[in-house]
Amino acid sequence: MTRNDNAPRILRVDASMRHENSSSRELTDKVIERLIGVAPQTSVARRDLAETRLPFVDQSWIGANFTDPAERDDEQKAALALSDQLVAELKAADTIVIGLPVYNFGIPAALKAWVDLIARARETFRYTENGPVGLLENKRAILVYASGGTPAGSDIDFASTYMKHILGFVGITDVTVINAGQQMTNGAEAIDAALSDIRELAA
Repeated sequence: MTRNDNAPRILRVDASMRHENSSSRELTDKVIERLIGVAPQTSVARRDLAETRLPFVDQSWIGANFTDPAERDDEQKAALALSDQLVAELKAADTIVIGLPVYNFGIPAALKAWVDLIARARETFRYTENGPVGLLENKRAILVYASGGTPAGSDIDFASTYMKHILGFVGITDVTVINAGQQMTNGAEAIDAALSDIRELAA
């Protein structure tokens, strides 16, 4: 089958460290099913952070990142190779769907590692005399928020609020939050509300 280059492209990022009994993964499945149902030609690329095990940035990575691209040696290029791949995945996508479980009021460490590897000057944002400007425009993101007790958007939610800020920082300002928060207290109601919001998603 010949690919339609105008077909929607999704990047799915799973951040839950659980593969079984993960509500963020299950709800992300539903989001993908909904988007493909609306636009059957949609293609999906996946980055599972429980499987990839991204490294944290270190001194060699920072040195390579802050070296002018034209002056990087082979070792520096190798240090940035995975980051380059993650950035390329973002650039290729029209929609980014992120499964976002809340760990201790914030995002999982693996997702923070992903953020650190994709937030790069000259690649996903640039500095101007008026401050930083995001370069990943004309994209949208869907955050599939799942928590045991943390209300989405509350003063103690350092997960969805942080991710919305980071996405906006790199130019993605169209962000939808599918809220399945406070499952320890709201249980099935939280899941049902999230499923209702998913059914309303457009391609």
